[in-house]
Amino acid sequence: MALNMKKSETIFSCTNCDAQYQKWVGRCLECGKWGSIEQVESKKLKVKSVNQTHPAIKTKSLDEIDSMSVKRIQTNMGELDRVLGGGIVPGSLILLGGEPGIGKSTLALQLATVVPNTLYISGEESAGQVKLRADRLEKQETRNLKQQEDSSVSSFKFPVSSLQFASDTNVETLCVTIRQDKPALTIIDSIQTIYSDDATGEPGNPNQIRACTSKLLEVAKSTSASLVIIGHITKDGAVAGPKMLEHLVDTVLYFEGDSQHDMRILRATKNRFGSTDEVGIFEMTGTGLKEVMNPSEYLLEERGEDMPGSVVTCLLEGTRPLLVEIQALVNKTSFGYPVRKASGFDLNRLHVLSAVLQKRAGLNLAQYDIHLNVVGGIKANEPATDLAVCLAIA
Repeated sequence: MALNMKKSETIFSCTNCDAQYQKWVGRCLECGKWGSIEQVESKKLKVKSVNQTHPAIKTKSLDEIDSMSVKRIQTNMGELDRVLGGGIVPGSLILLGGEPGIGKSTLALQLATVVPNTLYISGEESAGQVKLRADRLEKQETRNLKQQEDSSVSSFKFPVSSLQFASDTNVETLCVTIRQDKPALTIIDSIQTIYSDDATGEPGNPNQIRACTSKLLEVAKSTSASLVIIGHITKDGAVAGPKMLEHLVDTVLYFEGDSQHDMRILRATKNRFGSTDEVGIFEMTGTGLKEVMNPSEYLLEERGEDMPGSVVTCLLEGTRPLLVEIQALVNKTSFGYPVRKASGFDLNRLHVLSAVLQKRAGLNLAQYDIHLNVVGGIKANEPATDLAVCLAIA
């Protein structure tokens, strides 16, 4: 017996974030955009009882399924292969996120250059702009080959590859192109510039991002072509668009770093084909990204003689130990209350540690300002850093 639920005749929906309202409002209460509320017809929802109209699915035991040996695509970039779990799995969909200007497009172009039969799709840059960046990276590689190799920093290799470029932003056209050309790797820069004819709203809104990613996922699974899509992040540090985007893809990579420092860290927050404990460390130069083979040596190479307030501690970035320097400066306060400043360290934890040192260790810090810095732009978040911070302050 079918049960019909009571429905409302019309609803009002936001074309930007798909929020729904019972009556029209001038401004969406979810995304804050003006004039995006439109009236739409609501569909009648039917809930049917369970019957025998659908056939039962055929099940099989795991012993009946043959083990698959998948050959990964080697990128010849050791730090990237480390994070991916040994290379790119054919048919996988990878999301590369990061702040604007952190180096996502540079990493993607270097990846496109080292993997043969790659299709690079850019909705943000023209073909001439991408060619200028590729020429700069290739000239730097030629210059590095003539120089003596560095033991701590390794540059990428640029073999001759069949890199193809396209600047179309329609996802249906891109899917047809991928099925026809069958590239081994497709890079899309970025998902916020791609739109679908089947979704409403302008490019970059949640509806468009969700629809475009679903179509690209279908193409990746049906053609065994690997796709890398670049996504910008919001002020809160999340990928712009719906959270569902991270659930659709196979791997989520975040490119982190401080724009005032050269070090960049690539970490995986989701990886269906490998571990999420590994991180890749790069150095951003004026001519592209370079792998940092020995990050501890790289961070401590400019450290001079031991000085008061300088302590070297060991952090764990993934499964890799990393030696960093903690610097603390304590001076007499000029105001009625002391000032606490921290760079690369949580300020609230600094307040707690200062109170513990004053109460339990007998250090009179009530009349002193404390300035703390983690060298290299590294963010020291693990609790093991607390001891080094206390020693540096003392």
